[in-house]
Amino acid sequence: MCSETKVFSKRNDFNAGERTVNRKRIKILPDIASSSSSSAAGPDLFDSLPDDLVISILTKLSSSATCPSDFINVLITCKRLNGLGLHSMVLSKASQKTFAIKAKNWSESAHRFLKQCADSGNVEACYTLGMIRFYCLQNRGSGASLMAKAAISSHAPALYSLAVIQFNGSGGSKNDKDLRAGVALCARAAFLGHIDALRELGHCLQDGYGVRQNIAEGRRFLVQANARELASVLSSASSSVTSIPTRQWLTWNPLPHPHPHPHPQLRHLTGSGCPLLSDFGCNVPAPEAHTASRFLAEWFAARGGAAPGPGLRLCSHVGCGRPETRRHEFRRCSVCGAVNYCSRACQALDWKLRHKAECVHVDRWLHDDVNGDVGGEGDDNVNGAVDGGGVIADS
Repeated sequence: MCSETKVFSKRNDFNAGERTVNRKRIKILPDIASSSSSSAAGPDLFDSLPDDLVISILTKLSSSATCPSDFINVLITCKRLNGLGLHSMVLSKASQKTFAIKAKNWSESAHRFLKQCADSGNVEACYTLGMIRFYCLQNRGSGASLMAKAAISSHAPALYSLAVIQFNGSGGSKNDKDLRAGVALCARAAFLGHIDALRELGHCLQDGYGVRQNIAEGRRFLVQANARELASVLSSASSSVTSIPTRQWLTWNPLPHPHPHPHPQLRHLTGSGCPLLSDFGCNVPAPEAHTASRFLAEWFAARGGAAPGPGLRLCSHVGCGRPETRRHEFRRCSVCGAVNYCSRACQALDWKLRHKAECVHVDRWLHDDVNGDVGGEGDDNVNGAVDGGGVIADS
């Protein structure tokens, strides 16, 4: 009996101990469950990153973005990234492709974003928004001020665009033209390597337009512009025509005029295939238009291809997009009278691109003169019959 009693009491002690352990186990289970769930999700290390490091990463992203969505997708990720992504340092380094907004997507929020980038000191944003305000929104003063802000920071496209405005007296009357200021701005942009400015300055020197005539020096600038353009195409690693063998770019073309049907892989480019050096046997693709120029072209194309106002015309060079700000502001071809250009550079580009093969003499000029269509402020005529892209002949 004693032995059975001892065994029974030991069994009761064991059961009591087990119940005690079970109670402790039940009490500990919620803590284990919570700790296991947190370890499975992992600690949120992003919140522990310092703001300076995140801003540095976002700055690198904005400067290397290839389209607006690359940057916008980061801004909508979380509240912290949205706040740090709009930091002035991040916006000041954003590339032009970050705010390469299509004209059909233009909105007040897009305008505010571009304005915020410009206020942060982004010269590309200053130039792009300046062009949009000056030509599309017809806010001349604000647009010119933004372009001047970019030009002060040695932004070559802004310097050249201001030169075009000075040459044409855009936004004012014909008496507001300042040819000497235009030449000075062109010279500064050419010094910075802007190809269109080099070409414009070359024509000014050849013709004595706003500067003392120097034909030899002008020709040197024109040759330099062609050489720089060829070098930029060959060195562009991101060019969309890299799949085309370089040998096809530099094939000798014995025809007196460029072939009217370019390589099929070049047709999607702005201006299709552009043999700018066809005089020397080279057939290079057209240069890529700036973000601002593409926006202008899309803006007016969406409005039926009409300039903002009755009797106003768009520049006939497809890679330009500039409209007239008054009647007869641009120069037209003195042979056919069917095309008009904002500058000699655009005329030279379009001449090599397509107009050389299309330009034919017509009698429409006499009809226009009789009806007084040309009178106005007096168009300066672009002579498309001269090989090499046109000579300005003041009427």
